[in-house]
Amino acid sequence: MESKTAVANKRPRPLLMMPLRRCGSHALRLRMNFNPEFHSPYPLHIVDFMPLVPLYGDLEDDRAYFRLVVDVIGLQAVSMVKWPDMVYDPVEIFEQLRHEPRSVHRIVWELLLRAGERTGAKIVMDKSLDSVHYADELMRLFPDMLFLNVVRDPRGQVASMNRAIIHDFDSTLNARTWVQAHDAARALLDRYPERTLTIRYEDFLSDQEATLRSVCSFAGIDFLPQMLDVAHSPEARKISKLSALWSSNCFAPIPANADKFKQQLSVDDIRVIETLARDYMQAYGYELMTGADAVLTEASFEAARARSETAKQAAWRELEQANFRDYVLRKARADYLAQVRGRLEQAAGGQGSAGATPYKLDVLEEAFEVTD
Repeated sequence: MESKTAVANKRPRPLLMMPLRRCGSHALRLRMNFNPEFHSPYPLHIVDFMPLVPLYGDLEDDRAYFRLVVDVIGLQAVSMVKWPDMVYDPVEIFEQLRHEPRSVHRIVWELLLRAGERTGAKIVMDKSLDSVHYADELMRLFPDMLFLNVVRDPRGQVASMNRAIIHDFDSTLNARTWVQAHDAARALLDRYPERTLTIRYEDFLSDQEATLRSVCSFAGIDFLPQMLDVAHSPEARKISKLSALWSSNCFAPIPANADKFKQQLSVDDIRVIETLARDYMQAYGYELMTGADAVLTEASFEAARARSETAKQAAWRELEQANFRDYVLRKARADYLAQVRGRLEQAAGGQGSAGATPYKLDVLEEAFEVTD
């Protein structure tokens, strides 16, 4: 399945997992990483950075783009889980990318591809599932990109999202996010069906080998039996201790967990989720438990946002007490994003002005050296 472009460039082929977190994505990533031809580091989740990108101004201005390169590398540096043996020089990265189409996604993928090259990987996967919303731009940058569409029963996924500090703390809001993500995935599936593989999380729970074989075949790599024993993954053991969200990642999947949402959600929550996600549930073979007839108004979503914000603030306080490492690592990333935003807003969008000719930095012909 490797394209002529990938062969010619001798770079790993890019693959994006989509469309929404809390779908069992870590379980799949950690198992696939047993094959040295596959590389998928802990994701940057660049979606959290996207609101800042317009503040950089015209990315054709070298000063703006270099600043963006520096800040994306900084985001990688404050990631909760570090990428082994990877140190990036923003000057060198900028010089390599300066004559290519300019985009925050191009910078992110340069970091990912270099990480994959270090391991000799044939495929590099980004588990930043929310990047499905930028799939059109990704395809322009990487025409040979593949997409792994991981579907989970929205009731189970929303129940998981409701307890995750990275999402809202309300079934109505998370169900709407679920539908929006799958709308983006469906548009991509319709446009590039030959580049996309869809798997169901519940099928992975019931037969992980069959699911992993399907993903390996799609990616053009071999299935390895050790993929079935994730307990031997050093990263799985490490992240399982860092956060309660990942505590199960060093164990075998439990099929009974597919129905855990029945104890976690109220009937009203299930009705709301089924109302919003009904069409996708039917398309992916999930049976409804209610009439999917909840009445939802803008006032419903406003009330949900207020409930969620109160619950989220409480969740941060609880996390600080329950798992201080998790709390500090997540806060460090959040603080970094806030600091970048503050600096950019203070600079009023960068040094360039509207209509001005983009500024060009001198090309460095020799190795860059810092002197005192």
